[in-house]
Amino acid sequence: MVEFFSETFPKIKPGAIPTQAGARGWQKSDLIAWMEAKTGSLGTTALEFFSQLIQPKIPQTLLLAEQDPVRFLAGFIAAVAADCPLFLGNPNWVDREWRSALQLIQPDRIWHQGQDFPGNACQNPPDTLPSGIMIPTGGSSGQLRFAIHTWETLMASVAGFTEYFQLPAVNSCCVLPLFHVSGLMQFVRSFTTGGRFINVSSYKTIVEQTASKINPEAFFISLVPTQLNRLLETPESADYLARFQTVLLGGAPAWPELLEQARKSQIPLSPTYGMTETASQIITLKPEEFLAGNQSCGRLLPHAQITITNPEGEALEVGKTGMITIQADSLAKGYYPGENLASFSSDLNRFQSDDLGFMDEAGYLTVVGRHSDKIISGGENIYPAEVEAAILGTGLVEDVCAIALPDPDWGQVVTAVYVANGEVDAEAIASLLTATLSPFKRPKYWVQIDRLPRNNRGKISRSIVQEMVLIQLQPHVTP
Repeated sequence: MVEFFSETFPKIKPGAIPTQAGARGWQKSDLIAWMEAKTGSLGTTALEFFSQLIQPKIPQTLLLAEQDPVRFLAGFIAAVAADCPLFLGNPNWVDREWRSALQLIQPDRIWHQGQDFPGNACQNPPDTLPSGIMIPTGGSSGQLRFAIHTWETLMASVAGFTEYFQLPAVNSCCVLPLFHVSGLMQFVRSFTTGGRFINVSSYKTIVEQTASKINPEAFFISLVPTQLNRLLETPESADYLARFQTVLLGGAPAWPELLEQARKSQIPLSPTYGMTETASQIITLKPEEFLAGNQSCGRLLPHAQITITNPEGEALEVGKTGMITIQADSLAKGYYPGENLASFSSDLNRFQSDDLGFMDEAGYLTVVGRHSDKIISGGENIYPAEVEAAILGTGLVEDVCAIALPDPDWGQVVTAVYVANGEVDAEAIASLLTATLSPFKRPKYWVQIDRLPRNNRGKISRSIVQEMVLIQLQPHVTP
């Protein structure tokens, strides 16, 4: 466990950090002044690295792929203060992914496993290199790409968060990876508002790691649905979660039964909607609204706007489902590599997401699913999120992913790839769906596997699951 205000990090005295994140955000000069005044493990490491980075006249491109949270945060602060083009990498990349990253980024420096490696001299033309903080983001293609952020976009996210929750400082208990926006922004919120930051190595042992260290009533914690589900299975961890100030939930859709279980356990849950491109959440439901039975993702944070549009880009009226189009001060400047900029409209600071949803008259957003995940079977539109929620609601499966398989008669058919909860067969699950799913939405095929390929944010790559079914599991498909 890493604690921002422990001996691992330099002590920060009251007033030593500018806390104007809600008003104007930290400037680069704030970072430099803070670093130069620091001593201790983070300060020394970061300051030495910072000194090396600012010596060249041209800022060096840095790939930061560090597992250790202290070294990661030291490198992050140093690189941002030195105004280096900074790419955040996954320290758990396999060889193929490392080769792809190095070819794509061509970094001057690589910080990995506590070592500072010289990279190849960057061969990219100078005008194609972005400046800022490049955060890895997923996509249906599975190809490596980065959302291009700046210190200002991150600060806009912090300002929106603190204003929405009316907080002078944010204390964060982080169980998510720091190289993803979900973990990084927890640190940035605490760092720039003078709050405490706790990094926990495994959410499964959160009670053991933090119970004697913090008062959870003063802390935010962020979870993905699979983590919340596991923690609610143990009375001790469920009771501990209920003591937190707020439990933010995002990263993947949560199924209704999980949300209801959280209400019964009196978890102060805040379902959120956001993404890497928006520097985390732009929609949040406050805990008191969740506990009162509100089923939405919440309302807009002050720094963002949302428009629900049809495929032609025309705004739809309240209650109509359409594409979610986003405008936000925290919006990324585009993607790297640059050929993926089509979703951004730079003149309007607008981003066309792949998500479908609707706003009610009170301004609450409900997300229906992803447009690209849509299954068309016999001319009917089916969204996997609805099918998955219904299957999880039976209580007979631990995990499920609904995909499409090609069919000569229907075009596509819904296929459920699932992890059974004990000894149960597909017929038993299917028999419980008649009251929750229309006939055309019910899976035509069922594939049982031991484990679905989720990443550390709880997201599933549907293309990988589909490949598993088509190539490896085809003989075991059950109609």
